[in-house]
Amino acid sequence: MFRAPQGRSIKFFLVLLLVNILWLVRVYPPSSGYYGNASTTQQSIQTKVKSAGTVNCPHDENTAYQQKQTQLQTPIFDHFLPQSNNSKLTFENLDFSYGRWDNQHKYKIKDFAVVGDQYSESSKISLICLATQSSVERLYSFPQVAANWRAPISVTLFSAGNEEYIILRYFVTYLRLCFPNIKANATFHILVPEEYDKLPRIVTESLNIKAKFNCQNPDKTLKSLLKLRTIKTLEWRKKNIYPQNHMRNIARKGCQTKYVFLTDIDIIPSLNSVVELNNFFKTVICEGYCAYVIPTFEIDVRAAFPRSKDLLRGLIKKGLARPFHEKVFIYNQYATNFSKWLSTNRSETAVRISHTVTNFEFLYEPFYIAIDSAPAHDERFTGYGFTRNSQVYEMYVAGYKFYVLSPVFTCHWGLQRKQARPAWREQQNNANRKKFEVFKSEIFARYKNNPHLK
Repeated sequence: MFRAPQGRSIKFFLVLLLVNILWLVRVYPPSSGYYGNASTTQQSIQTKVKSAGTVNCPHDENTAYQQKQTQLQTPIFDHFLPQSNNSKLTFENLDFSYGRWDNQHKYKIKDFAVVGDQYSESSKISLICLATQSSVERLYSFPQVAANWRAPISVTLFSAGNEEYIILRYFVTYLRLCFPNIKANATFHILVPEEYDKLPRIVTESLNIKAKFNCQNPDKTLKSLLKLRTIKTLEWRKKNIYPQNHMRNIARKGCQTKYVFLTDIDIIPSLNSVVELNNFFKTVICEGYCAYVIPTFEIDVRAAFPRSKDLLRGLIKKGLARPFHEKVFIYNQYATNFSKWLSTNRSETAVRISHTVTNFEFLYEPFYIAIDSAPAHDERFTGYGFTRNSQVYEMYVAGYKFYVLSPVFTCHWGLQRKQARPAWREQQNNANRKKFEVFKSEIFARYKNNPHLK
């Protein structure tokens, strides 16, 4: 018969029993599948984005991301979002199983996927809204654009598939948490291709929120997230053309103001331009159809962003700035007449019309401000070449006059060289050139005007 030990022997027996129980739990832990979803048939691969160096930024060049098309990835973004119980990813509950289709049924559109906290109010105050568009890999430029444009901004984002959509969710969340003006004034729309569901997916789990990210490095933050794209998504992007004009039309129609300033995501407005332009448009009188050109310059990356027209003129004298596309494709901006714009030596305290564009050049494509009754961007032109200039050419045929404003301007970082442009870009340009001949005949008939016959 078993006889229970007494006194100290009982204590020793209990301690021994406890040790054995703890050892068994460690060796045979409870199965996580017991608490999981029994219908899950594929195992997620956890990919952890590490912080770089001493800063809490998810950028690590040595992080290994397995580019396997047959595997699902579950990103755990430690050190990505600030420690808060209320932090949620942007575009929550967005469902791409339905949405507005474009005219050709190639792209699905989610208008106003997220609206700036003060977008409606600022649209009532400002006469001008900045409309822009971006692919996921170029969105790092947006913080500087927003810093210089403290007014409504309508942004269209392109997501090739679920992988890019997840990247957008995290990066737009980052932008909204780091940059107050983006959270307040930027409204985002999303466009996805018909093949969206055929591209690889990322299965997300509950967000692991730790520490803080680095708001000083949008570029590095985005680069770390872009590693989540698999080979299949990257190959799809190479084979399929970016729908620039679809994106521009969506961004334009997302603006709620009288005037729209249409740009690309890497075009940065000059400082204080919102106040100065609003004062100008309060009193401007337009006879007929008017577009107001904002001169654009390339800035050497070694230079500081020019805070005034005088400082910009100084950079040009030093060879650190020049008119946009001057070396790559001079006809792109030539009709703006930069020499005349720069020749003004007197102090300019308010926005004014510097001069009228009188030597309109075929293929001219300035960045301009106009009432959004201007012709839409023709969505037959996709990729690069004839996307913006075809729309500007239609404005010209329709009877628009182009006025160059001063002292406001916009900048693009980097002095561009023609040999740096890839061959695929020239291929897309040639394909669009063929479409342009048909387009040109159509607009001549539409407006009963062929300016070349006058």
